[in-house]
Amino acid sequence: MKLHSFFSSILIFILLSISHHVSANRSNQSGFLQCLSLRLNDSNIVSKVIHRPNDTSFSSVLASSIQNPRFSAPHTPKPVLILTPVQPSDVQSAVKCARRFGIHIRTRSGGHDYEGLSYLTHKPFIILDLRNLRSITIDVDNRSVWVQTGATIGELYYEIGKKNQTLAFPAGVCPTVGVGGHFSGGGYGTLLRKHGLAADHVIDARVVDARGMVLERREMGEDFFWAIRGGGGSSFCVVLSWKIGLVDVPSTVTVFNVTEFSEQSALKIIHRWQFVSDKVSDDLFIRVMLQRYKNMVRASFPGLYLGPVKSLLRLVNREFPELGLEEDDCKEMSWIESVVWFAELGEEPIDVLSKRTRGSLAFKAKSDFAQEPMPGNAVSKLWRRMQEPEAELAQLIFTPFGGRMNEIADYETPFPHRKGNIYEIQYLNYWRGDEKGKYMRWVEGVYDDMSEFVAKSPRGAYINLRDLDLGMYVGGKRSKYEEGKSWGVKYFKNNFERLVRVKTSVDPCDFFCDEQSIPPFRSVEVI
Repeated sequence: MKLHSFFSSILIFILLSISHHVSANRSNQSGFLQCLSLRLNDSNIVSKVIHRPNDTSFSSVLASSIQNPRFSAPHTPKPVLILTPVQPSDVQSAVKCARRFGIHIRTRSGGHDYEGLSYLTHKPFIILDLRNLRSITIDVDNRSVWVQTGATIGELYYEIGKKNQTLAFPAGVCPTVGVGGHFSGGGYGTLLRKHGLAADHVIDARVVDARGMVLERREMGEDFFWAIRGGGGSSFCVVLSWKIGLVDVPSTVTVFNVTEFSEQSALKIIHRWQFVSDKVSDDLFIRVMLQRYKNMVRASFPGLYLGPVKSLLRLVNREFPELGLEEDDCKEMSWIESVVWFAELGEEPIDVLSKRTRGSLAFKAKSDFAQEPMPGNAVSKLWRRMQEPEAELAQLIFTPFGGRMNEIADYETPFPHRKGNIYEIQYLNYWRGDEKGKYMRWVEGVYDDMSEFVAKSPRGAYINLRDLDLGMYVGGKRSKYEEGKSWGVKYFKNNFERLVRVKTSVDPCDFFCDEQSIPPFRSVEVI
């Protein structure tokens, strides 16, 4: 009887604790809403900025930029609120009120975070969706642009292309990626061998820090500015906008694609590609893509040459004749048209780049960096892997480095995978429906197969291809710094320690955090 009474008391204590916790959360959320509404001070703005779960706009706003449907299932945790700021001061208000009432924020621009961390977590949270902050101001004379974080790189490319045909920006190939996450993680595409990363061309930024203060480069200081250009801005602040420098491109560029279905022919080209793709003229970019086509494995070699087709053919015939490139494989066009071509948007006019679309297939990805060519038997194994039933919609993408990537020191930005890396590999698998297990295991299996052929100590990974398999914060005996180091050195190598020092300086209370954010050395309460 006494034992029963004891357990009853424990149960009552637990229920009261849970009730108190829930009540406190509700009180905090109510206080946050009141604080935010008072700061916004305009009922019209309030209705545009604040979206509650019972509002008709809530579901559509939440789903609007979820690019990976595996994170939009009914059981997926949902935010308690979504905020869509219409002016920078709204972001300041959100940060100040959230900090005052202990509300957890996730910041979203394009929604392409590979693990959904910009709009998903398992504790009560709100989404700060920057979709309305997407202005783009181009100064052609000074070859610079101020672009707000909520814009996509497609919108940026389109605005540049409208203004000038011989100015460009070196960023990714997927036009629906938000500039906020893309720039702050590094960002690269077809111009990386000639011009490096998107982050290498950021010359200023406007941010809201953990105190709710708006800072530009001069006010934030060089360490803070360094950290957000490759270290993941969401660990440090909310980036409102970026000032970027544009680069020159010729009026005529050439795109091309060579395809092979024969394993023997494809492996011969891939073998040679590994030795030349990072060493040829940095005007030439050639990717390797393995995927299925009509139940056959297809090797594709899409590329961009910064010049006319005749010069391209002379270069390839001299340096890479194994590719078998012919004039019929090539097409001359402007750089902005090449962006549409690489995005596989067909013959559409360039305004297609400004259209925002959602991903329709669930996916899982992992990444690696290769520092020496892999042997033929390893490539053969990848070919066989692509023939497996689970690989029906899989892609293996090999991106060449070299050129400008070799010339920028690995400490100049947080992105450390520079000289010594000959290419990057992305392992990617898509699927339809809810049966994700076997498709995710396929990615993990291929990744395991490649362990002996890629960079080691640490085995590198790219933060913009985020991978929670590398680890995430779980709490317990180890400090957040000790936990974070296990995957932080894979993303950032030796730059991880400097990122931690910056974090400790600018956000010691760890207000901006997620499952793989940069930790402070130790979290402290800041008043």
